[in-house]
Amino acid sequence: MGDSNEYKYLTKIDYPIDLRKLKVEELPTVCEELRRDIIEELATNPGHLASSLGAVELTVALHYVFNTPYDRIVWDVGHQAYGHKILTGRRDRFCTNRKLNGLKPFPHPDESEYDTFCCGHASNSISAALGMAVAAKMKGEDRKVVAVIGDGAMSGGLAFEGLNNTAGTPNDMLIVLNDNNMSIDRSVGGMRKYLVRLTTNTTYNNIRYKVSKRLFGWGILNEKRRRGLIRLSNSVKSVLARQKNVFEGMDIRYFGPADGNNVVELVRILQVVKEMKGPKLLYIHTTKGYGYAPAEEDATIWHAPGKFDPDTGERIKSDSDRPCPPKFQDVFGKTLLELAQKNEKIVGVTPAMPTGCSMNIMMNAMPDRVFDVGIAEGHAVTFSGGMAKDGLLPFCNIYSSFMQRAYDNIIHDAATMRLNMVLCLDRAGLVGEDGSTHHGAFDLAFLRPIPNLTIASPYNEMELRRLMYTAQLPDKGVFVIRYPRGRGNTVDWQCELEEVPVGKGRKLKEGKDIAVLSIGPLGVEAEKAIAIAELKSLNTNPSEPLNIAHYDMRFLKPIDEEILHEVGKNFRKVVTVEDGVIAGGLGSAVLEFFADHGYEVEVKRIGIPNQFVMHGTVAELRQICGMDAQSIAEVLI
Repeated sequence: MGDSNEYKYLTKIDYPIDLRKLKVEELPTVCEELRRDIIEELATNPGHLASSLGAVELTVALHYVFNTPYDRIVWDVGHQAYGHKILTGRRDRFCTNRKLNGLKPFPHPDESEYDTFCCGHASNSISAALGMAVAAKMKGEDRKVVAVIGDGAMSGGLAFEGLNNTAGTPNDMLIVLNDNNMSIDRSVGGMRKYLVRLTTNTTYNNIRYKVSKRLFGWGILNEKRRRGLIRLSNSVKSVLARQKNVFEGMDIRYFGPADGNNVVELVRILQVVKEMKGPKLLYIHTTKGYGYAPAEEDATIWHAPGKFDPDTGERIKSDSDRPCPPKFQDVFGKTLLELAQKNEKIVGVTPAMPTGCSMNIMMNAMPDRVFDVGIAEGHAVTFSGGMAKDGLLPFCNIYSSFMQRAYDNIIHDAATMRLNMVLCLDRAGLVGEDGSTHHGAFDLAFLRPIPNLTIASPYNEMELRRLMYTAQLPDKGVFVIRYPRGRGNTVDWQCELEEVPVGKGRKLKEGKDIAVLSIGPLGVEAEKAIAIAELKSLNTNPSEPLNIAHYDMRFLKPIDEEILHEVGKNFRKVVTVEDGVIAGGLGSAVLEFFADHGYEVEVKRIGIPNQFVMHGTVAELRQICGMDAQSIAEVLI
């Protein structure tokens, strides 16, 4: 946090009620102080910077105009909401943001009454806010409800589903569309400014209200005609502004575009529109990273920049000068380009994460063969399915926790037709500081029951390359490859590309007392655990030390039945290790196999427990879940 002596206002604002005691003319200074506070904190405690900087004025204006927490503000996505946290009683704890037992990475009702809904994933604000608005109307409460949707979330299908329902459901909700670099054309010139002031002018809206009321009284304007008048009004605005928008054909009053980084103007507009009846949409334009030059110049890098010098903007590298293993995502990106250069059928698909998954490597080299479809995971899978149906070979890369949104698409639009396509699940397993909404905990369990899928997870970076090579060979069907966030363990990872037999694991170590079956990179922790357990056993019982076998299963589906028969026949104790929920994953598959084949084996499953895991470093969370080397070793001894 910044020195309290530096701030004229911020140290006196514990809650929004304190903010509302200020004069409007004082709010720009509040915004400056809030922005500086966010920058100074994130310089040492990394998080999502650029989005929150761009939304500072909007955050201040919303809490100034609306009576929060009674009035509801539904954020979408939580990247924008750091200023919101600071203004709602959490400034003294903001230094714990994203740390173990500290503030949650995204707004959550469990943390504060000001956090009206969970918003770790994009595009849910309109639906949730509509539900709240309808509840308020049914209960006779004069509660205002605002959905703040930004950071590209409007491209998500759920947002349009909510928007469609908003148009046909009685409500007084306000939607604020925060465009901080979306593909919406900006209107320019004096007419735009004039239109914004006209449509949010008190006199204009009073006249409009009186005229419509008089028309209702004369019986000229019924409900159907009222909706037509709104459409006509929006259409006239569109003609005058020389822009079209998706809302003009709906029964939603449209205002904007407005300058979202002008807090005084935002307050004026919000004070007018908040009392209007019926659904409303205010379109604002903000600059991502606003007020901090480095973040304004490269919002992608500064979305989550890590540690940096707040004065110079120099990013601080956490790695030493010695060579270090690459990130799994970079191995994916470089290998994908290598494969695409040899296989002209390969195309890349990503829902708004080309840099996050390193598909930008292929995008830069082959822009015509990579498709960023926006925040639309279900569409990404079905779009890939369409290309696969007509002979292309899509590598569709979606973060594991976001792939949850495409479940039906995987079943209906890929697996049922046995299409040749590759689903790459980045950020599988525990991901660390982004917490429960981002852990890739469920993919093994929810994908395993689906027919016609191959599900694989590489032990290391070289295995990832080999699995990617295997997946693009002819007639492999829907091939799922899951891998974790972060770095691997091997500096020299550029191995030869060779086929891996589908459904075949490998024995990494012989043994006779216990069999450890692991899948994915968590097998490295299992390998360390075996060494710890055997050494401790040798020290305590040198005459009969433990001898532990280790199998890298590689594939969850089809699972290697030859290995399972071998283990079932030769071992009475088996430990399964996976970086996913233990309910339904590798451990469950092994138990089912042993039960089906009559093997009486004691099986201990190690994985993510049946609960939502908090945020913290990956090492901290693995220890809490009993998935680190030391914890696994204790099970083996």
